[in-house]
Order: sequence, then structure tokens, then C-alpha cells
Amino acid sequence: MNNGTRSRAPRDAVHPHSDKATIAICVCTFRRNSLLENLLRRLMTIDTNGLFEYSVMIIDNDADRRAFPIVEQFTKDYPVSLRYACEPEENIARARNLAVSCSDASDYAAFIDDDEYPNKDWLVLMLKTLRDCNADASFGPVKPHFEQTPPGWITKGRLLERDSFPTGTILTQARYTRTGNVLMMRKMMSDKVPFDPKYGTTGGEDVDFFRRQLAQGRVFVWCNEAPVFESVPPEKMTRGYLLRRALLRGVVAARREGASLPEVIKSVAALCLYSVALPFLLVTGQHRFMRTLVRFCDHAGKLLTLVGLPPLRTRDS
Repeated sequence: MNNGTRSRAPRDAVHPHSDKATIAICVCTFRRNSLLENLLRRLMTIDTNGLFEYSVMIIDNDADRRAFPIVEQFTKDYPVSLRYACEPEENIARARNLAVSCSDASDYAAFIDDDEYPNKDWLVLMLKTLRDCNADASFGPVKPHFEQTPPGWITKGRLLERDSFPTGTILTQARYTRTGNVLMMRKMMSDKVPFDPKYGTTGGEDVDFFRRQLAQGRVFVWCNEAPVFESVPPEKMTRGYLLRRALLRGVVAARREGASLPEVIKSVAALCLYSVALPFLLVTGQHRFMRTLVRFCDHAGKLLTLVGLPPLRTRDS
């Protein structure tokens, strides 16, 4: 990855030539109706600057179709096309695949999670960056929006913050990609099953998809001015949640990467180092202790999975 530099992608990507592009905003949801309602209100006011037209596609990953009444109440007065479909099997990869199949008439697909919301200029900035860099996809930051004041050790340790980069940075590592804030060319998803259902209960289907796209020579770029904001409820501000998430992240990484000797050695060495450091960090500050313990669990989840003892099998909602 060209970290910290404004880089231009090779000029070989083919983009739509119509005066106005069409963008399908895809939202997969699971029993978070109040958050979905907030997102739908925000998406009503998206600026286009005359550059594109957009539609909204809601995929309900709940056999009980609990999101349908929310979508239905918006449909009558929604300013753009708002569609609903249900994927009854609880599998986030299958839900994403249904979103892809329902948006096949668009030039671009944008993904945003049901517990997130964007600024009005979100897609204008994402599309401009994608086109300026002649890229296949643009990614933006996901920033936490705390529903109540978080513990100090969370903010000091930056435990719910993700990596971000200057706008124009070319991403060459899949670990910096996600479907939480992305705009991509629709042609990227030409495979019949773009997202692998084997990751459907653990998560990681998005990183796996983008890893395969990078291997095919796709160009990904970062747009730092187009963040979305993720709602963080109190139950996600706990040590238990953060450690479970780290263990599951290790599970997914092990399933994706396999048992390469360098990775195993790296994880074993990290566990030994962190085991020695943790008692000392406990007295120097909770934020340092928890940040290191999270890293410990990342590697522990990976090693346990490689020996056939995955600590967790399903993702948190």
C-alpha cells in the first residue's frame, strides 16, 4: 500500500460513459429496525451534484421479515427507488449476494451497514475519488458514534477506531477493505456468487471478496473525506465484546489464510511476547493493557482455529 501518498492508479479501468452514473446503495439488515430507520432517513438527503442517480436496496436477513414494516412506511414518500428483499437464511454473505443480484442494472454498488449513517456528500466524494484515480472501488473511514460516553480506556486505546489514510492512497492489502463504506464498479461482482457463504456466520466475507479482486488486478483507492459513522451501543463498549471480536477476527483470518508456517511462527511469537508484557501493562494503564490483550486474542483465535479448536463460530450482530 502506498501509505501517506497521493497516488494514481494505472489508467486501464473502464468506467461508464453515460452523463449520469447509476448507483445502487445496498444495505443488509438484521433486526436493528431503529438503526435502519435512521439510515433510511439519512439516505433520503444524499447529495448527487448532478453526477449520478441512486436507488436504495434493503436486504432483510431475517426469516421473520421484521424490517419490512420499516421499509414499507418509507416507500410512499421516498425520493428515490426503495426496494426490499428477504434472505431468510441467517448468512451475511448470502444477504450480500442477494443485494448484488438485485442491483445488476446499476453502474456502481455502494455498501453501508444498517448501524451506520453517512454525510450528505458521501457518494459525491467517493465517486469523485474513484474516477480521479481511475480505480475500481473507493473505500472510506468508519468512525465510531458512541451512544453514551465510553470508558476512558476505550478512547485512549483507540480500541474502536480503524486505520485510515490520506485520500488518493492506493490500497494493496485486503485487510484495509470492508463493505461498511465502499463504492465499487458493478462489473466487479460479475461472479454468480461473489461473496463466499462459508464466511456467512463468522463475517470476513467482504475481506475475502476484496482479496480475490486485488489478485485479479483491481485498483482500490482511499477517500478520507467520506466517512460513515457507526453507532456504538453500551454493550459494545465492554471488555468481553472486544475480546470476543478479536478472537473471531483470528478465526476468520485463519480460515482465509490457512496454516502457513510464517504466520504460525508469527502468532506463536506474538503470544509469548504479549504474555510477558501483559502483567506490566496492567499497572501502566488499562488502555495499554486492553490494546495488547486484544492483539493477544487476535493471534489466539488464529492458532486455536488452525489446530481445530475455534473459540467462536458465529459473529456478533
